[in-house]
Amino acid sequence: MPLKLKRPIRVMLIDDNTIDLKINSKIIGITKLFDDIILCQSGEEAIAYFLANEKDTEKLPHLILLDIQMPEMDGFEFLDNYKLLPEELKDNTRIAMLSSTLDFGDIRRAEANPYVIKLLKKPLYPAQLQAVFTTCFIVKE
Repeated sequence: MPLKLKRPIRVMLIDDNTIDLKINSKIIGITKLFDDIILCQSGEEAIAYFLANEKDTEKLPHLILLDIQMPEMDGFEFLDNYKLLPEELKDNTRIAMLSSTLDFGDIRRAEANPYVIKLLKKPLYPAQLQAVFTTCFIVKE
């Protein structure tokens, strides 16, 4: 069921690759779907962001674009830590995994995770993002 949201709508990019962060930020900007982009270079940084904004949920993202393959805390480890967060921090957030992996095991794990709404292939395309947005959100102006 799509979330009914009012603007501003926020997206969080979690990727250890700074080039991918820049490219995907540009693509997000082109779509004009989101008002704010939160950039995190690791899963740890993203979890810390959620915890730092525990009292100010207006700063939390509505969509997370999560890379699978990252050092230290990969996308699946992020999901393991994310599920431990209080429910009120996760209520208005959806997660799409973003990866160039061809590993069938990773694909199955992503599709089986209850927090993951979609596995998107890198590179991210505006049409992919539009489809996820339309499926997940209804914007009340």
